Amino acid sequence: MSSRILLVEDEPGLQLVVSDLLEAEGYTVEVASNGQSGLNLASEQRFDLLILDVMLPGLDGFAICHAMRQQGFDGAILMLTARTQIDDRVQGLRIGADDYLIKPFDPKELLARVAALLRRVHKETLTPVLKFDFGQVSVDFVKNTVTKNGELVNLAAKEMQLLRYFVDHRGQVLSRERLLANVWSQQPFITPRTVDVHVAWLRQKLEEDPQRPKHILTVRGEGYRFVR
Repeated sequence: MSSRILLVEDEPGLQLVVSDLLEAEGYTVEVASNGQSGLNLASEQRFDLLILDVMLPGLDGFAICHAMRQQGFDGAILMLTARTQIDDRVQGLRIGADDYLIKPFDPKELLARVAALLRRVHKETLTPVLKFDFGQVSVDFVKNTVTKNGELVNLAAKEMQLLRYFVDHRGQVLSRERLLANVWSQQPFITPRTVDVHVAWLRQKLEEDPQRPKHILTVRGEGYRFVR
């Protein structure tokens, strides 16, 4: 599967040039022309790399970068800007950007930076954690305990394994097939519906409002994504 890239850029000419360059390299590219639509796309779909113009109508690139890192996005973020001030680059890096490219840029440099960032994304996996907090929930994977608002929550063994997988792969879109393969080890007679049922149980026990989950999110047509 080709890497998926979201380009958020309001200049039509640059949109076309950059998207054509990336697609010629075999990447799948989605384009947004303003900050809000860019943030919506980034939140709703799976991307390996976000390319964000700093100066955008509405939300700027810094705001999108910060919001996506807060949501648990662990792909790469490349900022595009005409600004040359050091402070702007420092701000972007501090809120979670991985790299900066100053306009005007050489197409070969853009492609080289994109390739380098995607190599890192595909090589890295999140380090398994021993303890993890989200919302009002605290999980201790060493003691195998979960508390919500300070009270012990009773999770079945498979629910705990599913939660462990979600936490270890936070921010990623996980298909039902991937969850079946890794949590249920493709046991006979286990179907994707089993995943949905266990997700519903986890939401019921851990989300403040199971009908409007903030952490175990459904990604329509793709599966689930866990965010902090």
